[in-house]
Amino acid sequence: MKGKVYLVGAGPGDYKLLTLKGLECIKKADVIVYDRLANINYLKEAKPNCEFIYVGKASSNHALPQDDINRVIADKAKEGKIVTRLKGGDPYVFGRGGEEGEILFSEGIDFEVIPGITSAIGGLCYAGIPITHRDHASSFHVITGHLRDDDKENPEINWNALANTNGTLVFLMGVANLEKISANLIKEGKSKDTPVALVSWATRYNQRVITSTLENVYETAVRENVKPPTLIAVGEVVGLRDKLNFFENKPLFGKSIMVTRSRTQSSSLVEKIMDLGGNPIEIPTIKIDKFEDNTQLENEIKNIKDYTYLVLTSKNGVDIFFDKLDEMGLDSRALANLKICAIGSATAKEIKNRGINADIVPEKFIAEYLFDELKPILKSTDKVLMPRAKNARDFLVDKIGEICEVKEVHTYETVVDPTRREEVLEVLTKDDINYITFASSSTVKNFVEIIGKENIDKLSNIKIISIGPITTQTAKEFNLNVYKEAEVATIDGMVRTIIED
Repeated sequence: MKGKVYLVGAGPGDYKLLTLKGLECIKKADVIVYDRLANINYLKEAKPNCEFIYVGKASSNHALPQDDINRVIADKAKEGKIVTRLKGGDPYVFGRGGEEGEILFSEGIDFEVIPGITSAIGGLCYAGIPITHRDHASSFHVITGHLRDDDKENPEINWNALANTNGTLVFLMGVANLEKISANLIKEGKSKDTPVALVSWATRYNQRVITSTLENVYETAVRENVKPPTLIAVGEVVGLRDKLNFFENKPLFGKSIMVTRSRTQSSSLVEKIMDLGGNPIEIPTIKIDKFEDNTQLENEIKNIKDYTYLVLTSKNGVDIFFDKLDEMGLDSRALANLKICAIGSATAKEIKNRGINADIVPEKFIAEYLFDELKPILKSTDKVLMPRAKNARDFLVDKIGEICEVKEVHTYETVVDPTRREEVLEVLTKDDINYITFASSSTVKNFVEIIGKENIDKLSNIKIISIGPITTQTAKEFNLNVYKEAEVATIDGMVRTIIED
């Protein structure tokens, strides 16, 4: 039984510029065949047992020749697998998707093509250059920059036609032939003063744009050490960059920020950093292990009317508690007699998602401040239920226990995820990390455990951002120098601290 192939355009690089249909193809693939320009983070969306095959192409350095790529795609489909061929930009814009489709057709393999945003349009957009404009360019022309050596005798490109159009010219993969491109256009009549932009790593946090004129662009590129992948834009629209350059003006543009949380908890921070133009490097330091046997929690829910307060200290704790409530055929009405407390706005938000507004959320999101709120109102006759992590701090349980009865139920535990050690150390040695964030004491402890105390000095040139005083204290215990602490102990608070810096 033959499988199916999806030729998917992955867009120009920005993680969020993938189409919904493209994401769907990634999620259902048995095999993903991807190239150098596809955002590597898309692979995180694949199902657990998906096979990844890298066929990246850099200029004159191909991991696999095109014929071999064709063969891999076809053979995997013939094994009855769903194959997603993930290609930077659009499959049919110099992506050789047409050739791959022809091979699949000739071998009777079912396939679909999912368009992607080409860098010729998306890349210019993120560089502040509209590819057309009523006052400057009423057409655009996308040209391959890979010119054959025998181009003089058998020209692929009509240089005269290109030089004498008023439209925007975009050359893809042409930086190695930049001197030839500019010389041919000037020779055929294009003004040597025509503005030119060189856009490297378009739409990514490390995007770099160099502007020049047609006459000087080659010398400029040599002086500025411009390397592939770079697209070349020629035309008057380049002059609009000063007005329309929105992307490079984002507050975190060009900054690399290491995010140390559990994978399930890091998504909010990662997304905020991306939206602000930064490069989040996600390093999960902990795994959340939910206890399969939650009999104790079930028993306490059965006796929920005995309690007067419910204290929830994390998003994970909220999810597990309410999932168990639902599993038992109950809903929020079962909590009608309780005052519900949350440590932190994220926990309170998750409770609200379950249909309840928390009664008590402390001004600062740490256990000490919640206890300060509870201390004046708790009576000796009260009874407090606290479902939470096994390895959480004991402060709240101990202090409440001095006033009234408190029942602690362990519903999950955080455990160190050591599988990323070599990857983390490799990232730390590249010297291009600007910030590292710690959102809890456990992430500090686990991060140090993963990299080893002997490697703490690798963080000496990285600005450490702490979510709050307890996390800061833990960092100091490991001789880590906290650069700044968030004024408000939330993800948004950490982000604001970085922006203000």
